[in-house]
Amino acid sequence: MKENPLLHRHDEYKVKTRDVRVVRLLIVLVALATLYTLYFAQSLIIPVVFSMLVALLLSPLVTRLKRLFIPRAVSSMVLLAMLVTPLTFLAFELSEPAERWMKSLPLLAEQIAEELSMISSVAHGDTTLQESQASNTAYPWFEKEPTQKTDDSAVEEQFKQGSRQMIFEMLLAAPLFLAQVIGAIVLTLFLLIFGPPLSKVVINDFPIIKNRERAKLLIRSIQQALSHYILTISIINCALGVLTAIGLSYFNIRDAILWGAIVGLLNFVPYMGSIISVGILLLVGTLQFGITSTALLPVGIFLTLNIIESQIVTPTVLGKSMQINPLVIIVWLFVSGWIWGMLGVLLAVPIFVCIKLTLQQMEVFPHWLKFIEAHD
Repeated sequence: MKENPLLHRHDEYKVKTRDVRVVRLLIVLVALATLYTLYFAQSLIIPVVFSMLVALLLSPLVTRLKRLFIPRAVSSMVLLAMLVTPLTFLAFELSEPAERWMKSLPLLAEQIAEELSMISSVAHGDTTLQESQASNTAYPWFEKEPTQKTDDSAVEEQFKQGSRQMIFEMLLAAPLFLAQVIGAIVLTLFLLIFGPPLSKVVINDFPIIKNRERAKLLIRSIQQALSHYILTISIINCALGVLTAIGLSYFNIRDAILWGAIVGLLNFVPYMGSIISVGILLLVGTLQFGITSTALLPVGIFLTLNIIESQIVTPTVLGKSMQINPLVIIVWLFVSGWIWGMLGVLLAVPIFVCIKLTLQQMEVFPHWLKFIEAHD
C-alpha cells in the first residue's frame, strides 16, 4: 500500500511544531532559572560583577606597566591601593555626617509629623502658624533633644517606626556589606594578576576556539571599549559630585561633601538617579532654610550641573556608545532593582553598556542592537 505524501508531510509538521514548542518552553524555563539564580545568589554575584568592572578599568594600565618590566602583582597592588585609599578616606570623612543624619531620623520624623499636624490645624482655623514658622530653623534636630509628647498621632508614630526600622535594617546589613567589599577587593586583585594568563590559555589551548588571532583581537577590542566607558563615566560622575559639593559649600549648605558624594553615586543611575537627587536636595534645602524660595537653591545648583553633564558633556565624550533607548534603560533598572536591590540599580547601567559594547564588537545580534538604540 502506497504511503500518502500529504499525510507524511502533516506528521512532519506536527513533529516540528512540537519540537518548536518544547524548545520555547525550555528557553522560558532556563530564563526563569537564571533570574532566580541571580536573585538568590546576589551576595555572591554582586562582588564578582563589581570586581570584573574594576578589573576592566585597571587592566590596560597593568598591561602597559608590564611592558615596562613592572610585575603584574606589584602594579596591580599599587593601582588598587591608589583607588581604594581615597575612597576609604572619603568614607571615613562622610561617616560622621552620615551617622548624625541616621541618628536624627527619629527626630526628623517627629518634626515632619509636627509640621503635618500644624498644617492640618491651620487648615481648620487654629492660630499655630507662628509656632510652625519658629520651628523652621536650620537643622533643629541636631541641636535639641527629643521632647516627650503626650499625644502621638498615628502619622507621627508611623514615621518614627519607619525610620527606626530602616536604621535597624542598615545595621543588620553592614557586616555583610563589609564582607562583600573586602571580597570584591581581593577578587579584583586576583583578576588583575592571574586573569590574563588564564585567558591566554583558553585562547591558545582550548579546541573550541577556531580562529585564535580573531579571538585575541576581539578580546582586546572589547576590553579597550569597556575600559574606556567605565573610566569615562566614572570621571564624569566624580566631577559632577565634586562640582555639586563645591557649589553647595559656596552657599553654606551643611554637609555639602556628603550630598556631593550621594549625587555622584546616584548619577550612575540614569533618569531615576537625578530624580532621587533632586528629592534629597529639596529636602536638605527645606530643612536648612525653611519653606522659602531659598530652599530651591541646592536643587538649582544640581540641576544646572546635571543638565550640562547629561546634555553636553556625556554625549560629546561617549558618543554612540551611550545611545540607548530610555524605555529600555528604565525596564532594565526595574529588573536589576528587583533582582539585586539598590546595588543592582547602581550597577545596572554599567553592566548593560558592557553587554551592548560586547555585542557591537562581536558583530552579533544586530537586530537587538537596533532595538536597544532605537531613537526618533
